[in-house]
Amino acid sequence: MTEMLSWTPFDAARWAAPFDLFTSSPFSVLDSFQRLFDGGTENTAMRVEEAIEDNMLVVRAELPGVDPDKDVDVSIADGVLNISATREQKTEKHTDGSYRTEFHYGSLQRRIALPDGVSETDIKASYKDGILEVRAPLPAKAVPAAPAKVAITRD
Repeated sequence: MTEMLSWTPFDAARWAAPFDLFTSSPFSVLDSFQRLFDGGTENTAMRVEEAIEDNMLVVRAELPGVDPDKDVDVSIADGVLNISATREQKTEKHTDGSYRTEFHYGSLQRRIALPDGVSETDIKASYKDGILEVRAPLPAKAVPAAPAKVAITRD
């Protein structure tokens, strides 16, 4: 016998704990709200992954079907990496006596807070096979000074 699974919006397994919002980046919360008000669906969400590889912050954004020279903008302002893209895709189909065209337009944007001390001039971006990769060298960690004894003098 086949079992049917019912879904309710209050299913605890599908929702994060309410206080998990405060442990994530404030920009991810803002991006979620922005996509909500933009009428965002899964098609308008820019998927990204962040990792640290060889003392570099590596951000990969999934942007298939865009021209990185015309449609993608990567900028840094106030310690925040801004990635925005515009996608325009049009398909045409000619068959026996019929013509069909479809188009998809959309704007994508993500904001990612950069760690303190990242030099904006050292950030590099590349695009290959639909993936935008942004590399930001992380600053060297400050070595804590060894405790030093301070001599006390008498007046």
